[in-house]
Amino acid sequence: MMTDRLDAAMEAAITEKRIVGGVLLVCERGETVYARAIGLSDRTSGRVMEVTDRFRLASVTKPIATACFMSLVEDGTLSLSDPVTAYLPDFRPRLPDGTAPEITLHHLITHTSGLGYRFLEPETGPYAQAGVSDGMDQPGLSMKENLDRIASAPLYFAPGTGWRYSVGLDVMGAVAEAVTGQGMQALIDARISRPLGLGSLAFAVPPAADLATPYINATPEPKPLRDGDRPLLWGEGGVTFAPSRVHESASFASSGAGLTGRAEDVMAVFRSLMGHGPAILAPETVAQMMRPQIPSEVMTIRGPGFSFGYGWAIVTDPGLAAAPDPAGMLKWGGVYGHSWFIDPAAARVSLLLTNTAYEGMQGILPAQILEAFYT
Repeated sequence: MMTDRLDAAMEAAITEKRIVGGVLLVCERGETVYARAIGLSDRTSGRVMEVTDRFRLASVTKPIATACFMSLVEDGTLSLSDPVTAYLPDFRPRLPDGTAPEITLHHLITHTSGLGYRFLEPETGPYAQAGVSDGMDQPGLSMKENLDRIASAPLYFAPGTGWRYSVGLDVMGAVAEAVTGQGMQALIDARISRPLGLGSLAFAVPPAADLATPYINATPEPKPLRDGDRPLLWGEGGVTFAPSRVHESASFASSGAGLTGRAEDVMAVFRSLMGHGPAILAPETVAQMMRPQIPSEVMTIRGPGFSFGYGWAIVTDPGLAAAPDPAGMLKWGGVYGHSWFIDPAAARVSLLLTNTAYEGMQGILPAQILEAFYT
């Protein structure tokens, strides 16, 4: 029955032209129980989507990068209570009154730092005025230049007093690079990919047929995403896309949005964190990541019934969450058209990667996938 409902949801998304193509993987107790590619990877050439195709991962990067950061915490290289300035002395964003409060690494990875994202503002906002990159635009922009731009914009609130989705993971990546002397690609390779035997997780890749072409929802069918496109999302803000960014090796490694990779490699990371396959983190570290780190009443975007841990949102009150999510579920998405969830109680992981924004992240399809399991 579950398989039939998943098939029906995927097929309807193609038939109704809500997505061009996608891959859905589901694992239970570490074993694959559903794997399907559907639709087209590239509509112009007619290339059929394959389970092994690669995607621009957007914020699916975040749990992978967070696992990498937590491995640095495990071995004593970093402490989440450390101030950012211990590693980046010049990174001192200020409140509107001119004071420069202490931002800790914990603040960065829980989005309680007071930093923001440009895509959540109108184009008259401070991040837009400062030219900040959200990690998916401005090919060739360096990490140092983007840090300077972020630091020049005012903080939204004093660190630790609120929650706002932000470029904090990109700043955390700069911290990791500073303390180790290695780039984020080398850190991901050493701490995630090699232990798990993965080969696709990369911040910069050349053009290739197996890299899915990105699209954006439109009528009568999705249209190709182009550099500079800024489709509206959540009100007056909008993500500025530059699909060519991943082909420019000089682009800074965005720990919040910059990875590319295959669904099976992302799933391997999730399986490892759930205790199946080679371990990249100790069980007690994963348990820490799965604990709510902020009061649910300050959580935005997901809304009531959610908190945030290290790397993901956490369902804390199913009665308030606007979906059939069970308590303890971990979940997030990616603006290129992705959504995923982990249900620790059921030992279940679902990963949907599509090439169509924003349907694959927050449209009918991800809702129907959840309903296939929980209604």
